Amino acid sequence: MAQSLQNSLELQIFFDTHSIEFEDSLLSEAVNVKDKIDEILSIGNIDLVINAHKLVIFIIDGQERELELFAQQEGIAWATHSIELSFKLEWVQAIRRTFWNFIEQFNHSIPSEKAMDFFRMEKEVNTRVDSFLNAFFLSYSTYKDSLLKAHRQLVENLSVPIIPINSSVCILPLIGAVDMKRTSIIEEKVLTEIGDAHIQTLIIDLSGIAHMETEVIHHLMKIMDGTALMGCSTVITGLRAEVVRKMIHSNLKFDEKTKTFGTLQQALKEYLVV
Repeated sequence: MAQSLQNSLELQIFFDTHSIEFEDSLLSEAVNVKDKIDEILSIGNIDLVINAHKLVIFIIDGQERELELFAQQEGIAWATHSIELSFKLEWVQAIRRTFWNFIEQFNHSIPSEKAMDFFRMEKEVNTRVDSFLNAFFLSYSTYKDSLLKAHRQLVENLSVPIIPINSSVCILPLIGAVDMKRTSIIEEKVLTEIGDAHIQTLIIDLSGIAHMETEVIHHLMKIMDGTALMGCSTVITGLRAEVVRKMIHSNLKFDEKTKTFGTLQQALKEYLVV
């Protein structure tokens, strides 16, 4: 693990104590983003304020591994929901400026003999912020390119957009209408890809599906049984209330080994390992 900022514990306590002031100052810095916070939360279930606190803690503690994974998760989430990159850039730069203002306040609040070495501190803080931005944009670009490629294939031949996240985990984002014909295509593509790519975990994101007939749901459950026979575990994300009600009324339920998450981001937190 990288060396942490001097007085990191005291600095973290200072930020925790002044968290409300930090948020107010951050919002005043992020002029264009502050009015978009609720919209971004609604679109992608991304809480910018909470994530700002996470970023600050990772920077203070020097948790570079966690910082990189957090940036990758954010990049995938923003790409998935096509949120404007300009908002992310402005938000992170606002966090950087606000962070420095509070470090200055912290330095004034402690005895002079405990004051932080500015040059060392500047290198640590800005390097970590830049590392976060680099990892975010790389993840965003990579995943966005994969989405675009998958969407093109979908338009061309109704193929199934299985998107690799790493060597063992893939995402299958289902968007639009899913009928029996398409589930047959899903079955063929999924089982083929599992065999060819040795997929160990398949995350099926259903947030783009508002309605499915009972026989389609039943067919998807059979496909998941097939993936299990091939040694691949299935994770379901983004089930909508309409689909859940259909399953309840039809007395359908997933196998007890099938994990479900409310959002794709929640699943990525557990399964995104680089």
